[in-house]
Amino acid sequence: MKSFSEKDSAVLTLPEGESQPLSIRAKALVFNDPRSRELLGYLDRLAPSEVPVLINGETGTGKELVARYLHRMSGRTGRFVAVNCGAINENLAESELFGHEAGAFSGATGRRIGWFEEADGGTLFLDEIGDLPMPLQVKMLRALQEQEIVRVGSRKPIKVDIRLLTATNVNLEQAVDAGNFRLDLFYRINVAQVDVLPLRNRPLDVLPLAEHFRDRYCQRLKIAPPMFSEAAVNALLDYAWPGNIRELENVVHLALLVATGKVIRPQDLKFAGGGLAARAVATASAVPRLPQDVIREQLQRLFEVPGESLFKDLEQLLVSEAYAWCSYNQVRSAALLGITRNAMRTLLVNHGLIKSAERSRP
Repeated sequence: MKSFSEKDSAVLTLPEGESQPLSIRAKALVFNDPRSRELLGYLDRLAPSEVPVLINGETGTGKELVARYLHRMSGRTGRFVAVNCGAINENLAESELFGHEAGAFSGATGRRIGWFEEADGGTLFLDEIGDLPMPLQVKMLRALQEQEIVRVGSRKPIKVDIRLLTATNVNLEQAVDAGNFRLDLFYRINVAQVDVLPLRNRPLDVLPLAEHFRDRYCQRLKIAPPMFSEAAVNALLDYAWPGNIRELENVVHLALLVATGKVIRPQDLKFAGGGLAARAVATASAVPRLPQDVIREQLQRLFEVPGESLFKDLEQLLVSEAYAWCSYNQVRSAALLGITRNAMRTLLVNHGLIKSAERSRP
């Protein structure tokens, strides 16, 4: 089994402490698949500019990771501020984005700085931009055009310098056609596009990501990183990952908690895809495997509890099984193992399988 490390793929560690704590998933981007490496080159070209970027991709594909990378490589000195538009209370959405003055509405006991001001000099990332309420889209458009905002309860405009990054897992053009998203705002945020592929379309990222999550969680759990068995590797590669990177992180995390010993096996991988997951494990188990691979797995299990004479025990097992396979003929047993007859006889004597004076059978 190949072990993927940071030398095999581009692993980009992102700093913590920007606008909110980062999960383990958000600490690194792994680019091992050729399509991911192509995306990385595109991001490097976009990062230094000021153009708004619309990031498209399924849920869990790492859109926020891409946004954080663009900010990191942009050279902007301000903060990275991430806002999930789908989680904003519609009644407080304007206050969340633009801030408010004391007494602006019931419960506004003091001045509050909005997300636009928090990101001044840095990058504002609006995730799930398609969920932004229509009334707020008008004010958003004006803020982007004029590069200024007005707090709720105030008439004084405040200049802001932000780089806008947005993300969506829905088709905004279809949302425009349906009347759920403003066409002028779509043009404003859609200067450059980044398409983040689902994990199933970049399979060479799966194992490096799995090992990244394994190593990170092992640090947190303060345990030695276990190996993925060949069957587990096959299961990881055969699964379609409908939940993408987020699901992969969860699967690896749980596997570390339920696995026994120093090897992660297919039964430790609790996929959420139901029948699809079962087929993935079945497929992994059905893949023809070399006898050496089976032996390697069993050796790993023996290494967990080696005992005091592991080498001697394994040598005796090999010699005795070869001797029995060849109908207890020393000459044929030696030929099977690729050693001389004298060497075979010495091994048989050492392990008590024949007496020192016994002659080979014809």
